[in-house]
Amino acid sequence: MSLISFSLIFTGVLLNALAQLLLKAGVNAVGAFSFSAENVIPIGLRLASQWPILGGLACYVISVVVWILGLSRVDVSVAYPMLSLGYVVNAAAAWWLFGEAVTLERALGIGVILVGVYIVARSA
Repeated sequence: MSLISFSLIFTGVLLNALAQLLLKAGVNAVGAFSFSAENVIPIGLRLASQWPILGGLACYVISVVVWILGLSRVDVSVAYPMLSLGYVVNAAAAWWLFGEAVTLERALGIGVILVGVYIVARSA
């Protein structure tokens, strides 16, 4: 895989991971809620007015464009497993930003993901 191809794929992965983190930050700002017929619109409006959520949605849009550029250069059977790197990025960022736990089981799973991505990347 060329440097440009890898850069496009990895940028798409990072933008997707950033989108998830921004969505989480936006939901955290709103706080816990439950859906019912009465609060769908008020909660929906509160969520839609959160800048982190809007930023997350924008990151998704940009990531799709970057991803399409990457797919034009890389086989989907190689590119798609690279999305798994988003799990690694998100686990580290969620631990750092939100104080989420990275247990031994999660760390082992992340290790398996990294090994799998490495094996797939070498096959390209």
